[in-house]
Amino acid sequence: MAPTREPGQKGINWSNIAVGGIMNMFEVTTLGQPLEVLKTQMAANRSQTMLQAVRTVWSRGGPLGFYQGLIPWAWIEASTKGAVLLFTAAEIENRSIAAGLAPGWAGLLGGMGGGVAQAYATMGFCTCMKTAEITRHKQAASGIKPPSTWAVFADIYRREGIAGINKGVNAVAVRQCTNWGSRMGFARLAEDNIRKMRGKKEGDKLGPMDKILSSSIGGALATWNQPIEVVRVEMQSMSKAVGRPTNLGILGTLSYVYKENGIKGLYRGVTPRIALGIWQTICMVSFADYVKAWVNPAVEGKKL
Repeated sequence: MAPTREPGQKGINWSNIAVGGIMNMFEVTTLGQPLEVLKTQMAANRSQTMLQAVRTVWSRGGPLGFYQGLIPWAWIEASTKGAVLLFTAAEIENRSIAAGLAPGWAGLLGGMGGGVAQAYATMGFCTCMKTAEITRHKQAASGIKPPSTWAVFADIYRREGIAGINKGVNAVAVRQCTNWGSRMGFARLAEDNIRKMRGKKEGDKLGPMDKILSSSIGGALATWNQPIEVVRVEMQSMSKAVGRPTNLGILGTLSYVYKENGIKGLYRGVTPRIALGIWQTICMVSFADYVKAWVNPAVEGKKL
């Protein structure tokens, strides 16, 4: 993920910022948003099976229901968070490797730093609004016509200000820190082990399928933190369920979900999230490595 610097190169490889934004836009516009919608639907409605969640999402507009929240919030988020992720992760990973850390540990630290940076820099209000967009349709069940997405934004801002728009951002930061730390760390560790199995030396290139396999391993294993994702969705949900406390923090929300739904409730939506994690890691690690090599072959080509 991190760029290999040319001798004498200083500062940031600016092409990584563009690549990060482009790859994240590609990821969310293809499989990313449908899996995000399904995962959020199950996490917010923890009594639903996956089939019931699919039917519910489909009832909100057929295929378009799976792209709810894509425009503008997911596009705004994707076009910025990918750039922040690559920018921060690359710098941390480079410095970690220069300090003598193994690629797996360097990837872990880079992913953690990149995840925290993107959460606080760009993701807080976008993730909040995407979740509001998906969960506000619970209001329709009680006979209330859901307001437009901009009306929801204006209402939250009027009532709660910046803090309301960024509700749940601390949970987002914890999720992104553990998400990308795990994804990059496990993916780089998998790459190293695949090289050993293939009889390759450290730093030797891997084939496309090997890189996709390592990213798939990283993306799947990173879903161990699903309870954090369920907590994030619950904190940002527009639901007004009877007995649901208001202004919950991370620990209070975790306790509420466990009390209402038990351990199983904390892992609702993990199946679509595994698929989402795999696709995101393939896009932002494997595919991004190849795109960076195409954009700047002198710097990146020898990494693959």
